Amino acid sequence: MVEEGPLGLGEIEAARRALGDRVVTTPVWPWESRETARRLPAGTRVVLKLELFQRTGTFKPRGALCNMLALGPDELDRGVTAVSAGNHAVAVAYAAQALGSHAKVVMLAAANPARIAACRDWGAEVVLAPDGHAGFARAQEIAASEGRAFIHPFEGRRTALGTATVGWELTRQAGSLDAVVVPIGGGGLAAGIANAVKLAQPRCEVWGVEPEGADTMHRSFAAGRPESIERVRTVADSLGAPYAAPYSFGLCRRYLDGLVLITDVEMIAAMGLLFRDMKLAVEPAGAASTAALLGPLRERLAGRRVALVVCGSNIDARSYGELLARDEANPPRSP
Repeated sequence: MVEEGPLGLGEIEAARRALGDRVVTTPVWPWESRETARRLPAGTRVVLKLELFQRTGTFKPRGALCNMLALGPDELDRGVTAVSAGNHAVAVAYAAQALGSHAKVVMLAAANPARIAACRDWGAEVVLAPDGHAGFARAQEIAASEGRAFIHPFEGRRTALGTATVGWELTRQAGSLDAVVVPIGGGGLAAGIANAVKLAQPRCEVWGVEPEGADTMHRSFAAGRPESIERVRTVADSLGAPYAAPYSFGLCRRYLDGLVLITDVEMIAAMGLLFRDMKLAVEPAGAASTAALLGPLRERLAGRRVALVVCGSNIDARSYGELLARDEANPPRSP
């Protein structure tokens, strides 16, 4: 299979069949409440794609499994490696166990403790690195010295095939949509979802959301090529990819209708709203799409039917409580 070019609907459907019950079809839920009615323009209707209910707590097993299902028996015997702020590492650990392989993953030293614990619980060996750039280098060393297959966190056709199954499910579950809002870290999730949504519903807009402190895709769009950032400066560590990569960047550039930036304050406020209104305890990245709809996309998507991808929930209780306390300390925000 060639790496270049967009995904086809048949490929995406085949990928979902291949994943089978190793992943769950996560629910789509309407978000109807007095608070959202007050916060959003009249007529705006919201549905949530609840990927936080996916195995391991995020969408990540879809891409990890799609990549590992392409490995031969000898490659699975030698094992796999990966680098991640946490969610992809957990997914690779899970996928390795599900496929009878074994994982040695590189995680950032600042990764949430719940994610490190989850990796070890799924049987992975964990190696810590000081930052994303060092982490990628260490994972490549492990791949070269130990013969392990490197499972990229956001790049490549098979990764996009995995994430495209989120968009494929969403369009089948939700019916006609005017827009889909997707968080962006490295761009793998947005690339796959945007490709799938545009195949199923060509008139539906797809918007990507980045934190101000990790604006890799914004920089890449402006430059017309994949760019990197020196340092991640956001509470949403799972959206803190150090660089963009060619294939996912290409799909994002082809299929996204636009990008918006959100602040950490907006993300934390959206976490609080999801907790109060929907009883969903999400990590900061899981609230990014909500923050975008309440903020920079509020007027742009007014009166339309919008799907928000709630991408994950891997955060420990202490960190979650501290972030909600920060939100409660802020004065109420008017639209």
